[in-house]
Amino acid sequence: MAQSSSTLFTNANVFLSGVSPGTNAGLNRPPTFASSLLIQNDRITFVGPSSAPEVTAALSDPNTTVHDLHSKTLLPGFVDGHMHLMMMGQSLNKLDLGACKTLSDIQSAISAHAKANPNAPRLLARGWMHSMTPSGVTATDLDGLDIPGSDRPVLIDTKDLHSTWCNTAGLIELGADAWPDVPGGIIERDANGKPTGMFSEAANIMYVWPHLAQVASMEERVAAIRSAVEVYHQEGYTGLIDMAMDEGAWEALQAYRAAGGEIPMRIAAYWLVKPGKTTEENVAQVERAIELAKLYNAETTPDCRIVGVKVICDGIIDACTAGLTQPYAHNDHLEVPLWTHEQLEPVVKRANEAGLQIALHAIGDATIKMVIDILEKFASVEKRPRVEHIELASEEDAARLGKGKITASIQPVHADPAILRAWPRLLGGHRCERAFAYREFSDHGAPLALGSDAPTAPHSPLGNVYVGTTRRSYREPAYETTVNPHFALGLCESVAAGTEGAAYSCFDDHRIGVLKAGHKADFVIVDMEWEKEKLMQAKVVETWYDGAKVFSAE
Repeated sequence: MAQSSSTLFTNANVFLSGVSPGTNAGLNRPPTFASSLLIQNDRITFVGPSSAPEVTAALSDPNTTVHDLHSKTLLPGFVDGHMHLMMMGQSLNKLDLGACKTLSDIQSAISAHAKANPNAPRLLARGWMHSMTPSGVTATDLDGLDIPGSDRPVLIDTKDLHSTWCNTAGLIELGADAWPDVPGGIIERDANGKPTGMFSEAANIMYVWPHLAQVASMEERVAAIRSAVEVYHQEGYTGLIDMAMDEGAWEALQAYRAAGGEIPMRIAAYWLVKPGKTTEENVAQVERAIELAKLYNAETTPDCRIVGVKVICDGIIDACTAGLTQPYAHNDHLEVPLWTHEQLEPVVKRANEAGLQIALHAIGDATIKMVIDILEKFASVEKRPRVEHIELASEEDAARLGKGKITASIQPVHADPAILRAWPRLLGGHRCERAFAYREFSDHGAPLALGSDAPTAPHSPLGNVYVGTTRRSYREPAYETTVNPHFALGLCESVAAGTEGAAYSCFDDHRIGVLKAGHKADFVIVDMEWEKEKLMQAKVVETWYDGAKVFSAE
């Protein structure tokens, strides 16, 4: 029988986390490194000093392949704790409006995109922010931008994916005139009740998302997933958590697996429960997640599984749809949450009874309080319940996260100062002082899981860590404003939260997220200096998944 070959990495800075989930590592905890890592097939067999007998034996074995890393850093493969896989892949082919500042900029970009893509059936764009169009938008703002003789649908995602803006042709293709209002949804209408071209929150989720999924062929959906995985390898990811899985994306994942075997990415998915008109409709969606989890789980398909359910309980600050305890400062409105306490309770209760994890999107302070109340009452601590985003938490609720060992699933790239310029006007300066209170979450003992929320934000894990540790802008590095730097995280705890913490958050920490013997050989080689201010200069050199190189910068 042929001897299995080994691969040895020497002269490396192998990061040894030492920051287990729920550990308050603080701002200044120094890193601990080993100098060598040995793998055999898909497993790590040794991590430690180069003088160890395991390294000596490997060096003397002719079957060992040796890589001298010349003092480069070797990190666990990053796990994106919150993203949207198929949407991420699809976004790669959408026009990016992120550099636009005004409506005129957007119109010019759409016109140029139309000329460059004369055969596209529709014009799709992303990255629009409400602050670019402070006077509001309608379908007519996007009419007449196509090439002469064409009038294709134009559909634009907001940066956060909570809203879609379309032109008149888009309204016709969507069939929006026939859409009734839905709980927690916003269909902007004129005085006659006709849609004007803007759909937000539940209306976007219930109507626009399914339409775009339906018009995409299975081939296009699979290609989108494949593209997203390739792009994620380039950034050092070996795992991800899809936070809005639905039938269309799940079918595409299974088609991908059926056609080409396993996907080279560890995928944990949370089934999106959309707001229905009755409790029965809501619980039926939980039952579907339970059914799928029995078939696709850690024992049957560990790298493509259903972990739990996800509920989007409120909107976002920028669209003034997040649930706040006090009205918005600029208009004195107090928005109705997407889910009420009474609607959410039976969903959480049934999911917990079935052994599913529970992930609740909560951005505003009122919604954060509501979901923690419900998790404390109905969610078992051992099921590792989690709250997504947590952008405007009270001091009391920050402490409750830690007390209840509720995972704080955070996306530092959303705390980028460059995209928060409108917040003081919307919230008032006093409430902005509570924004993104990550330091308090960690200090109180809440497990941290870092995610990007891609494609709503840049997906670079090191960029994510940069914002989390410096509270400066990754999008606009020259922008010197910081956002609540007293809530910053330490570098060690941030990297750990993007690896071990994210793995812990979906019950995968027993095999990934930490570089130690027995774990999967998932890691990334980075040319970097271990200083938060220099993370912008860090370069991913190689990404390894299951003991095989899946990306090389060379």
